Amino acid sequence: MKIAIMGAMPEEIAPLLEKVERYEKVEYAKNSYYLAQYRDMELVIAYSKIGKVFAALTAATMIEKFGAQQLLFSGVAGAINPDLKIGDLIVATKLCQHDLDITAFGHPYGYVPEGSVFVESDVHLRKIARRVAKEKGIVLKEGIIATGDQFVADPVRKAWIMEEFGADALEMEGASVAVVCDALEVPFFILRSISDSADMDAGFDFDTFLESSAKVSADFIMTMLDEIDGDRDQ
Repeated sequence: MKIAIMGAMPEEIAPLLEKVERYEKVEYAKNSYYLAQYRDMELVIAYSKIGKVFAALTAATMIEKFGAQQLLFSGVAGAINPDLKIGDLIVATKLCQHDLDITAFGHPYGYVPEGSVFVESDVHLRKIARRVAKEKGIVLKEGIIATGDQFVADPVRKAWIMEEFGADALEMEGASVAVVCDALEVPFFILRSISDSADMDAGFDFDTFLESSAKVSADFIMTMLDEIDGDRDQ
């Protein structure tokens, strides 16, 4: 089996590359892809760069050029649900594009004709994630993640997104990855670590958090790979 592992930034895949140790670097479409072997699985690892277009391009490339059969995404997100705190891990049950707006033509926010407002993530991969969280003693939350090509700082906009979509967290890549995977019938999983919340400390150091959360996420993803490989052996 070949599995794609994505992040948006180099910091989000660096711990993964350290864990696989040996890999081949392939340059394609102005990006770098890292090919590695882990147990009985082939991996293709990459960071897309920030935003929906780059994320969609990278996801499609991993599937169409490199033959990925499943895709796991790991990164950070901002909370809009007050129950989420900095450092919490959240898995997307479904994703939407909060900045997609053709309501002038009578459609709901986030919808395009022949599409849907929400794309659901793979149920089986979420089940594996819950198993991993239980083994590690980690509280893993599930919820709706909203994606847009903008960093949302306005509390009024955040409140609107939460009300309109029932969203729990915000980021800039997940829904575009979901659309690609759904269209190409590839199971996908989106894991996010909460980097900011409504009551965040003004002295919060994002760079330090990104480095530490990337290590936690990488460890979680690698354990998921062990479980996926174990399921195949049964």
